[in-house]
Amino acid sequence: MYSMEKIKQFINSKKGKDILTVVIVILVGLGSFGLGRLSKNGENTGIRIEYPNQVTNQAGNVISATKIQYTPTISQITENSNGKNYFASNRGTKYYSIGCGAGKTIKQENRIYFASTEEAEKAGYEPSSSCN
Repeated sequence: MYSMEKIKQFINSKKGKDILTVVIVILVGLGSFGLGRLSKNGENTGIRIEYPNQVTNQAGNVISATKIQYTPTISQITENSNGKNYFASNRGTKYYSIGCGAGKTIKQENRIYFASTEEAEKAGYEPSSSCN
């Protein structure tokens, strides 16, 4: 019982706290080193991330890891809309003119085209305040 009191007094002293801190740091370092060595064996090659459009050769090197995304220009969008001057998102409430930059974030597959403002408004869309 007397030895436990002595240990408590030593730990509560400044010198005891400093020694305890050093011991904890050393133990954490050794534990981390040991876990690192344990996790590294000859069979483990690590994590491999595969993408759907990725092609690899026999050595495992990536030949083509990215899919080229096609972004049409404004003139191509105008041609694709078959003479229609306005478009809207099939999920939104606003319509935009073909040259308006505010609607450029709408994906091509989500766009609905209109020939006139009247046609867009009949479909339930409002003009965008960004494109006046």
